[in-house]
Amino acid sequence: MGGHATFTRLVTRFYEGVRTDDVLYPMYPEDDFEGAVDRLTLFLEQYWGGPTTYSETRGHPRLRMRHGPYAVTPLARDRWLAHMRDAVDELGLAPEHETLLWDYLVRAAHSMVNRMEQP
Repeated sequence: MGGHATFTRLVTRFYEGVRTDDVLYPMYPEDDFEGAVDRLTLFLEQYWGGPTTYSETRGHPRLRMRHGPYAVTPLARDRWLAHMRDAVDELGLAPEHETLLWDYLVRAAHSMVNRMEQP
């Protein structure tokens, strides 16, 4: 996928969108927003075969459990995917890498939905 630099660019661009999103941004504690950036970068690096720093510092990803306290609705999922799509598009990956990455992100986003309506 391109390693650390690629995932840093992806996550940085993604969170630029999240900062302006009225559905997603309130889910992030203001005092730990940069922590969320770091965690997602480390997670994606590890998932795609990079260093295991995420697991070494945070344990097993347990994504559904970690997202349980947040209302991940279909709307939140769609907003998440829209910002991630913008970020992926800016990477300029080879088509086969873009397809692999995007397919994973779509599956992950759908699996995180835990409520059907906004609270």
